[in-house]
Amino acid sequence: MARANASWSEENFSCCICLDVFNSPVSTPCGHNFCRTCITKHWDEQVTFKCPLCNMAFNTRPDLRINTLLSELAAQFRTSIRVKDQLCVKPGEVPCDVCTGTQLKAVKSCLVCLISYCQTHQEPHQRVAVLKKHRLVEPMDRLEDRMCKKHYRLLELFCQTEQVCVCLLCTETDHKSHPVVPLTEEYEVKTAQLGKIEAEVQQMIHERQNNIQEIKDTVNRSKADADREIAHGVHVLTALKRCIEKCQDDLNHMVKEKLKSTEKKAEDLIKELEQEIEDLTHRSSEVKQLSHTEDHLHFLQAFRSLKDPPSTRDLTTVDVLPPSYAGTLRRSLDQLEETLNMEMKKLRDAELERVQQYEVDVTLDPDTAHPKLILSEDGKQVHDGRVRKKLPDNPKRFRLGRCVHTRQSFSGRFYFEVQVKDKTGWGLGVARESINRKDWIILTPKTGYWTLYFNKDGLVFNDDPAVRLPLRAELQKVGVFVDYDEGLVSFYDVEARVHIYSATGCSFTESIYPFLCPGNHDYGGNNSAPLIILPVNQTD
Repeated sequence: MARANASWSEENFSCCICLDVFNSPVSTPCGHNFCRTCITKHWDEQVTFKCPLCNMAFNTRPDLRINTLLSELAAQFRTSIRVKDQLCVKPGEVPCDVCTGTQLKAVKSCLVCLISYCQTHQEPHQRVAVLKKHRLVEPMDRLEDRMCKKHYRLLELFCQTEQVCVCLLCTETDHKSHPVVPLTEEYEVKTAQLGKIEAEVQQMIHERQNNIQEIKDTVNRSKADADREIAHGVHVLTALKRCIEKCQDDLNHMVKEKLKSTEKKAEDLIKELEQEIEDLTHRSSEVKQLSHTEDHLHFLQAFRSLKDPPSTRDLTTVDVLPPSYAGTLRRSLDQLEETLNMEMKKLRDAELERVQQYEVDVTLDPDTAHPKLILSEDGKQVHDGRVRKKLPDNPKRFRLGRCVHTRQSFSGRFYFEVQVKDKTGWGLGVARESINRKDWIILTPKTGYWTLYFNKDGLVFNDDPAVRLPLRAELQKVGVFVDYDEGLVSFYDVEARVHIYSATGCSFTESIYPFLCPGNHDYGGNNSAPLIILPVNQTD
């Protein structure tokens, strides 16, 4: 049977009409070949019957018959082309290192030559005696990386001691006493570990995605809070602006009314005095006229009528004083102050309510309490018991200062309230974890304490120097709010709903503990009341 020569090109088996490999090729009387479909369709569209290649004309339409030999050769060529296409290297496959031009897919790799071969270029290894001794394996890429640099043998084992790939000769030298396993076995172990690592990575990704979402939610809440704060501020300031405008209008009206009243009184007096002037002017004319009369009788009779002067106002009573505006502005400002105080009270209430939402449930840690302090069973109360108890010298225990802090520590926003009623001395606030609990120290932010302190001398925030604070009335309950990220510690008079003091710009780098000092209980019974940690909106 005829076979297509592999060296023939596609042009030898192509129809000149469709330019593709022959499909059911037929021969014309002139000896040229075409696909039956192509030549039939060509002649169907022509008036005369000519060969499309040489233009030879035929009197009648030729009777076309399939060229059996050419049809078989074209079929073989089409098959060889398809096989060749299938053997061409695809992405991810190992190419033949010998092929030039179109690279075919490698079918074997030689561990001696360190070259990969396609089916054609592998043939010498199947024929030549010396090459037959070479070790052929399934195709591998980067063969040089798969060989032992010391022994030039395939890395097919894994040393579990040094966690490296080794060849067979390595197990007889450098890794002689090490446990080794085939690569496939270690691959299964590492694959299982990889699955665990992938699960851990996915968990870490999930956690970070959650963190991102939490951050976005926080930003959205912050924007909403900012919008509400701005809206509330605009509402309050607009109300205050209206109040000031009303105060100004009332002041203007009051002053103008007083001025109007004064002007009316002055106008009435002027009219009255002008009328008197007119009457007196008329009398003056009469007097002048009479003074020129020489008729004694007429003079005496007329003079009698001049004896009684016209009725006039006592000039000592004619007085128009300018209006007094004393107290007018003060009364307006008093009204404004009352309105401002009402708005300030609303603001203080709103501020306290905002920080109270960060309330935390805390209990006192007995392992930190000074030996003279007595704690309640629920860890909510502490007072000075005066007698020093024998307790283990816990590293966290206060040795000199009669203080205690809570079991719980925080690094975000938190708020708690402490009842200080009936006490003559106390201290409370927050302290960082690394504070000195064993020596006498000054409780200031520099030493890790942010505390409010009260005694007979008044109320102070412990700093260097101390900040003395006004005390409007006896404190009953103190609220403490901390914003760790903002570096803020604020104190509130809960009953009066008044802000006492805020320490700003605090530098927090570690956990923060609520911190209480009930003060000394003297033998006269003073300051015996406990400090009590209370839930928000609850009294003892």
